[in-house]
Amino acid sequence: MEDVVLALIVFIISYSFLIAEKGDRALVACSGGLMMVVLGIMDLSLVFFRYIDWHTIILLLSMMIIVSISSQSGMFEFAAIKTAQFVRGKPMPLLLLLSLLTAFGSAFLNNVTTVLLITPIVFTLTNMLKLRPMPYLMAIIVSSNIGGTATLIGDPPNLMIGQAAPDLTFNDFLIHLGPPAAVIFFIVVTGVAFYYRKEWKYNDREELNKALMQLNAFDYIKSKSLLNKSIVVLLLTISAFLLQPFLKIELTAMAMGGALLLMFLTQTQADPEKVFKRMEWTTIFFFAGLFMLVGGLEETGLLEELAKGLMFFTEGHIAQTSLSMLWISGLVSGFVDNIPFVAAMIPVILELEGYGMGDLSPIWWSLALGACLGGNATLIGATANVIVAGMASKEGHGFSYIDFFKVGFPVAFLSLFISTIYIYVRYLMFY
Repeated sequence: MEDVVLALIVFIISYSFLIAEKGDRALVACSGGLMMVVLGIMDLSLVFFRYIDWHTIILLLSMMIIVSISSQSGMFEFAAIKTAQFVRGKPMPLLLLLSLLTAFGSAFLNNVTTVLLITPIVFTLTNMLKLRPMPYLMAIIVSSNIGGTATLIGDPPNLMIGQAAPDLTFNDFLIHLGPPAAVIFFIVVTGVAFYYRKEWKYNDREELNKALMQLNAFDYIKSKSLLNKSIVVLLLTISAFLLQPFLKIELTAMAMGGALLLMFLTQTQADPEKVFKRMEWTTIFFFAGLFMLVGGLEETGLLEELAKGLMFFTEGHIAQTSLSMLWISGLVSGFVDNIPFVAAMIPVILELEGYGMGDLSPIWWSLALGACLGGNATLIGATANVIVAGMASKEGHGFSYIDFFKVGFPVAFLSLFISTIYIYVRYLMFY
């Protein structure tokens, strides 16, 4: 019991500092994680071999390397200009197009990879068009989490569910989670555009747009050789991601292979030491700290008790269990990392088969929707949120926990409400 109290105190204090933005977030998260070890709640072997999700860390590092090298070729400036010219520099259509690209990429790559590719384009575009980045950053964050909900490979919780329930295929995820994700995407992005409408209403943009249309995107390519190598490796990596269900190779291994291949091919053009210096190390250490903090809660059994409490509350009734799973996973995933929570819930759901529940699919889909969509609620609710926030801070356009919460929490609440209607009508109404 003493460990439970200590873990809660450390967790609450750490999160209070993160929300109030008192101190560097990576330092706060790692300090909180270290306190879990110092107080004897868990030991270092558990930290390194159980609670830090090295798959996520290495995937992030690998994609950061690919993005860092590719950016030196002028790839993102080229893509930014072509994107802006397609919508003739109009701010709102630009937001809608970037959101659509992000959602689609998050579904068929994964949301981590997608925001790492799209975010540099956002900064280039907003600098060029003299627009505030915040509306576009918020749009791609919420779009990445919504798009990642739609497929087996889009978001880590879906991968975990797919491994736990092997009878659920890639197409099953797309068929069952794609429709609600599409509806939520169009409603949410429309709402985000409406929320930021005053950002663009009174701006006279004729001169800027005229100058934009006269630009030659090819002039921004710094090295054709580096560009070609980056495109080839990026396409190979993306193709491997898409073929993952057939190749049976971990996404992390694919990303690491792509990063190493690109470094070997470009070592004379992009010095590896300079590439490593450009990495978002603050984001990496922040994630390590978060994994330690949540690991402390898991080690004390708090997450497991939450799962058991859910089963006691619903008495194993399929409708109550499904809808409770949706909202609890959504709310919890907004404030702690969804990976350990999903890991704690999976064995509990599997145990329901022993209580006579034959069809667990409504509960699986509820867990996936809640865990993925709930991540939009707060700045630290999902991997994509933290990555974009870190990149924004590095570019001098950082935003606070409260700034994000004002938009993110209503988005998450609306997404869960729509998901509730979907789950009930499609699976529970005539159960």
